[in-house]
Amino acid sequence: MTLPQTHPPRQLRLIIETDDFDEAVRFYRDVLGMPEQPAFATTGDDRVSILHAGTATIELATRAHVRAIDAIENAATLDGPTLRIALEVADTDHAVAVSEESGSEVLARPTETPFRTINARVQGPAGWQVTFFQELETLEQRQTHEGFETDDQRAR
Repeated sequence: MTLPQTHPPRQLRLIIETDDFDEAVRFYRDVLGMPEQPAFATTGDDRVSILHAGTATIELATRAHVRAIDAIENAATLDGPTLRIALEVADTDHAVAVSEESGSEVLARPTETPFRTINARVQGPAGWQVTFFQELETLEQRQTHEGFETDDQRAR
């Protein structure tokens, strides 16, 4: 049984468990400017912060695709799967500058990709890498380029 397309999930919530809650909140809320919404917690060390990140998507990728993106972004390839968040921003250069000023390690400087974005990567809190991407074309424009198709349309 599957959910019908008329009733897909309405929200993606990525839960990042962290030992340094204050640093994670500082980075995502205060440095990146993600608005916080009220959330339930009890007392003491039971803390939670739900931050709005705009539209959410799930990107499923094979190891070969991840390695290709690493090469395009000029980022080091790590052994095994990594935890990575990709955030669309209005200005990749600015997002990297703000992150770097706040003490984040820059893993890959801004670079224009063949898929018409400007990507960069920083090391975020709790072991998560954060990719910033700035769209240079609309989805409609990108779909006219070779290689932009859904998986079921792609020749294997």
